[in-house]
Amino acid sequence: MSEAPDDAVEEPVDAPRPQAILLTFLGGYLLGRGVHVATSSLVDVLGRAGVSEHATRSTVSRMARREQLHRVRRGRQVYVGPTPSTREVLRDGDTRIWRTDVVNTRWDGTWTLLSFSLPDAWQRERHLLRARLVWAGFGPLQGGLWIAPGEVDVPALGEGLGLEGRLRAFDARAVAPTDVDTLVRDAWDLPALAGRYAAFHARWGDPAARQSAPDALTAQLLLQTDWLQAVRRDPRLPRRHLPPDWPAEPAHALFRELYAAYEPGARAGAADLDVIPDEDAARG
Repeated sequence: MSEAPDDAVEEPVDAPRPQAILLTFLGGYLLGRGVHVATSSLVDVLGRAGVSEHATRSTVSRMARREQLHRVRRGRQVYVGPTPSTREVLRDGDTRIWRTDVVNTRWDGTWTLLSFSLPDAWQRERHLLRARLVWAGFGPLQGGLWIAPGEVDVPALGEGLGLEGRLRAFDARAVAPTDVDTLVRDAWDLPALAGRYAAFHARWGDPAARQSAPDALTAQLLLQTDWLQAVRRDPRLPRRHLPPDWPAEPAHALFRELYAAYEPGARAGAADLDVIPDEDAARG
């Protein structure tokens, strides 16, 4: 995947949007299974997570109109599944959760620098490009110059946006008199990044808050949603340039501990969902 969802915006860690919960559900319990799920099952699961039936059905309809979900009717039931573009988003979310460390301990000292110039009328393209830049780990340094640690697949950032010839990128290393600690503080809001991890740890470290979920599937779904909200804007900055009390690693350890504790019950609950194989859904 090369991008965050097109309408991605920052949300408080304790108030994910219905679409964020739905995408987490699809990525956590449908991705790789080759199935479509009944909307009635979505209404039930998201309802236990605090999302109203109206909000769930509106979110499904909106995502189907945007071709983020494939929808098919079987009798009186409607089933939905992720489209290929949404599967890419879900796979990247899976990578972000399970295959990416929360801090960069193997940074080689290189940076990717990127600048772009778009016409004033290209507001949609500018919005999508900036969302992709943030998802890819970039921060705005100064004067339209963006920076990210390490090597980034720059061509993928502009894919499908018609930006040929409008992106300029360079591999670089900081040299004296550049103070990299200052550079990091200028390009990224470290207190805000730390605050999301601290909020996650405060919420999920509270036994009373954890017990508010009615079952293991709901608890694991909310846990994953909150974690992805915490990491989605984290550029995985080099450990040597982060404060010594950086809260990402303790929060990550708590996430993995709780996920494993919920796993048996969550998988049992997911097995009871009303689903049909993708090949049946493809027959329209």
